[in-house]
Amino acid sequence: MASRTVSAARQARDDVIGRVERRLREFLAAERTRWAAVDDRGTVPVDAVTDLVAAGGKRLRPAFCAAGFLAAGGTVDDPLVVDAAAGVELIHTGALIHDDVLDASELRRGSPAVHTRHSAVHTGSGWLGEPRRYGEGVAIISGALANVYADRLVRELPPAARDVWGEMLTEIQIGQYLDLAVAAEGVVEPELSRWIAICKSGRYSIHRPLLLGATIAGRPELAPVFEVYGEALGEAFQLRDDLIGVFGDPEAAGKPVGLDLEQHKMTLLLAWAAQRDERVRKLISRQEWDTAELLDRLGESRERVERHIDDLVERACGATDTALLDSAWRQELAGMALEVAYRNR
Repeated sequence: MASRTVSAARQARDDVIGRVERRLREFLAAERTRWAAVDDRGTVPVDAVTDLVAAGGKRLRPAFCAAGFLAAGGTVDDPLVVDAAAGVELIHTGALIHDDVLDASELRRGSPAVHTRHSAVHTGSGWLGEPRRYGEGVAIISGALANVYADRLVRELPPAARDVWGEMLTEIQIGQYLDLAVAAEGVVEPELSRWIAICKSGRYSIHRPLLLGATIAGRPELAPVFEVYGEALGEAFQLRDDLIGVFGDPEAAGKPVGLDLEQHKMTLLLAWAAQRDERVRKLISRQEWDTAELLDRLGESRERVERHIDDLVERACGATDTALLDSAWRQELAGMALEVAYRNR
């Protein structure tokens, strides 16, 4: 049988994502109707999740889940992968809501973050208690609700896929805590910070969704290939995200830039630079960071970071070159790698 064209592979993936979008809309609309019948207040956390999902985003994680499934021989109309990909997007939504509380970030996707918006509602309504605590409470509950919804969507997954799902969720939470702890303790361990950044973002963005899709399709033997591809591309993805977070346009990013340096966050970019530049390492070892000098040093490293991203993309694409995959899907995965690593460049 002849291989499908690259455009057909992309179309198949996009078809799954279209089904994912419909599933999310219908599921969340049904939840809103259900809780509105109890009390209008019950719709508040549902709306917080729904609004963030509807605000867009790259749908990166569902796309890789769908790609892993289809590349492994799955069919477009399989409801299991639609629910899994929708679940992955809801996990991401919950993580973003909680991240904004932890980072005291006021914007998300160009709009007020959940905790910011509901703190303002509290203030404007003249309610009892502290507005900040109310807003953060709404965000914590809303993020947890997104996780609950995600788990409901994947309850029919086969045991092997549930194992991948469980690993992904555990890595996100432990990585998030370690990120919090390292920042609070002022720990300067670039290799640990690199692992944390990859674990809490790169791995759950690419590697785990790919593997989840392949496992649903009954091809767990693709795990080594998708691990090399996903880990390399996940690192490239996070480095690009960090570059955007330091040097990018806030409007294009949809969130504040420079916040990580202000909050002494050991991002992957900073960890990478500290391993290669003694001056950066000394700067981040101080109690107070000289943000302007750090920006200068990171700016001088940008060309080297770009070369490293190039190497990571080459490694990712090389992993699929000899894999037992349809040639169209090898090319599609290579195309996805380029899109992820060089977005908003």
